[in-house]
Amino acid sequence: MNGYEQVERLIDLLRRLYEESAGFHDAPDNPQLWYNRGYANGMVGVLDGAGYGCRLREQLDPDPEDIIDGQQTTPWGRAYRHGLEMGEQECREVLPQKEPV
Repeated sequence: MNGYEQVERLIDLLRRLYEESAGFHDAPDNPQLWYNRGYANGMVGVLDGAGYGCRLREQLDPDPEDIIDGQQTTPWGRAYRHGLEMGEQECREVLPQKEPV
């Protein structure tokens, strides 16, 4: 699989996570939704930082960074934060490395 295909697969995963976690903000009793949304947003940050932000935004509308303001210390906010960290870490592990110019 080439780098383009790999990035497209990551964006497909992001789209699915966004769809599955829609309405997470209204479900504090479901920390899995919060974790999944955090995971997706962690991936967004890594992809954006790696220069794939334009391609990403062509296919979905990422959440604003302050999406959980005021919820960080709640159990569901901590689930989101853990998902964010894991999404960042695991996306970095599989993201294709760009060739030096």
